[in-house]
Parts: sequence; C-alpha cells; structure tokens
Amino acid sequence: MGASGQPETIRVRLPKEGEVLGIVTQILGADRLQVRCTDGHTRIVIIPGKFRKRLWTRQNDIVSVMPWYDFESQVNTRANLVYRYNRNQADWLEKKGYIKLD
Repeated sequence: MGASGQPETIRVRLPKEGEVLGIVTQILGADRLQVRCTDGHTRIVIIPGKFRKRLWTRQNDIVSVMPWYDFESQVNTRANLVYRYNRNQADWLEKKGYIKLD
C-alpha cells in the first residue's frame, strides 16, 4: 500500500519472444548457473559480461533466460541470462500464473 492507502502498481518485465522464465537451482561458479525452466528443460545459464559483478543471483531466484537453439543437434541445454526478478516481481509473476514457485 502506498502512502495514500492506494495499492502501488509495480512494473514487471515480461519475457519477450524466445525468452523463458526459470528458477535458479544451483550456482556453478565461473559465471554459470543451473536453472530449471518453465518449459521443462534444465539449462546451464551463462551470465553475460554486462551483468558480471553488477547482478548477483542466489539460489531460488527467478530469472529470464534466452536459450541457445542449436539447429544441428536440437540440444537445448544452454542459455544466456537476460533478467533477474526481485521478490515483489516474482510474487506478481506467480500470482498472474506466469511461473509456479515451489
């Protein structure tokens, strides 16, 4: 609730075309995370250079990732980190049905 008693509106970045939401299951080190995605795949996610030392992720954080689509072998095991949601945004995503938190 805001100061005037009105509920505050929050802006949440929704996944764009080709992006998938996921939950960080493990921190692997060397700027890599293991993420369980909403499409059923578990991916190794690379943290791009523009986020290194600026965006800190923890286990159970909600993230948006862009999978690497390999057209030759159709292996879908890697992705790039696009965005990390804070707790309020993650609660909003769960409430609206975009992701299911355990």
